[in-house]
Amino acid sequence: MSVTSYRDQFAAFSSNGGGAGPAWLPALRQRAFDRFSALGFPTTRDEDFHYTSVAAIAETTFKPVRGTESTTDLTALAPFLVDAGFNRLVFVNGRFARELSSFASLPVEVSITTLTDAIAHDAGFVQEHLASLADIDGNAFAALNTAFVTDGVVVRLPADCVVDTPLHIMWVADSAASGASIFPRVLIAAGRHSKMAVIESFVGLGGSGYLTNAVTEVRLDDGAYIEHYKVQREATDAYHVATVQAMQAKDTVFHQFSYATGARLSRSNIYTKLAAPGGEGRLNGLYMLAGDQHCDHQTYVHHADEHTASRELYKGILDDSSRGVFNGKVLVDPIAQKTDGKQTNHALLLSDTAKIDSKPQLEIFADDVRCTHGATVGRLDDTLLFYLKSRGIGKETARALLTYAFACEALDTIEVHALRESLEALAFEQFNVAAVS
Repeated sequence: MSVTSYRDQFAAFSSNGGGAGPAWLPALRQRAFDRFSALGFPTTRDEDFHYTSVAAIAETTFKPVRGTESTTDLTALAPFLVDAGFNRLVFVNGRFARELSSFASLPVEVSITTLTDAIAHDAGFVQEHLASLADIDGNAFAALNTAFVTDGVVVRLPADCVVDTPLHIMWVADSAASGASIFPRVLIAAGRHSKMAVIESFVGLGGSGYLTNAVTEVRLDDGAYIEHYKVQREATDAYHVATVQAMQAKDTVFHQFSYATGARLSRSNIYTKLAAPGGEGRLNGLYMLAGDQHCDHQTYVHHADEHTASRELYKGILDDSSRGVFNGKVLVDPIAQKTDGKQTNHALLLSDTAKIDSKPQLEIFADDVRCTHGATVGRLDDTLLFYLKSRGIGKETARALLTYAFACEALDTIEVHALRESLEALAFEQFNVAAVS
């Protein structure tokens, strides 16, 4: 789809509600669209997209979702719910579905609202935080999301507030999303010494050939602890691009986990800046691909002050002619002495035609640091397979068990017990089905 076609859509959007709201909002949208127009879609000539072509997205005409009533109900969502007791916000085709949402347990001082409500009742806060972290000047997809954003979620945690019950945000695409574009947006502002877990699920329910372009911005004040989990289970012919951008103050912990099994083409950008001493970034993930799926994870950890730490563990399981990409960059500023960083990426190839591109990058400008990285690509261990078969376990079952065991190391990093069990069950089912078939 050409930038010209998006320009026509943006003009229609601006004259049909997109120009409404406080004066700063349409101005921000216009600035974001101008940057998208100037940047255009990235190509494989761009270093960050060297192994991932988004030509299929650029050449497809995605249209706004039609305003038809959705027939999605809780029965359809049941297979994707982590725990019925979690606080839940559901958006269907980008629109808030109040009847599918629920708050089971939430401290009265916590504010969780839709972006639309936040703009109406606390526009100053949204103006301060919207696009304050996401790079709309250099990231074409983040700019496009900002230009067309209409709704999303705003989470405000006051100082010393600990929310024990996770928040589950579900972005659902049903049949009405076929051929459409959806622009989810999440803002999380964690006050001093606050703590919370947020799960974002991207779910495909009958929609086909659609584009999800999501942006999540997370700001952590001193001592805050935020867990953010992204579960990508889009339709297998959909396209998914997501950016998660965090800014960490002193003594903070940001734990991000990315789980990806859906979409024909998916790209996840996970960025965090450790801007003050004592900050720790934990970036982990698991992707399981088959057919001709393409999944790209790009991480960027910026150690911008002393005594900060980062840990990364990404694992990929690839079958058939699928392709995975992992590009992990760690930047250590000259001031960032005593940095402790470790990055690990392991990939398991289940077929001769599966492919993985792994590119660890360390840019270290300080001299008193401890930074390591490791990447491996391999196949199932024939010795272990022989051992299991010698104990009476069939070849395909043995293969499934070893593959599941490989995945579990990454899944074990998930701190929300119910989510970890749910994703372990999904992984086991996937490999079990593969073994049976």
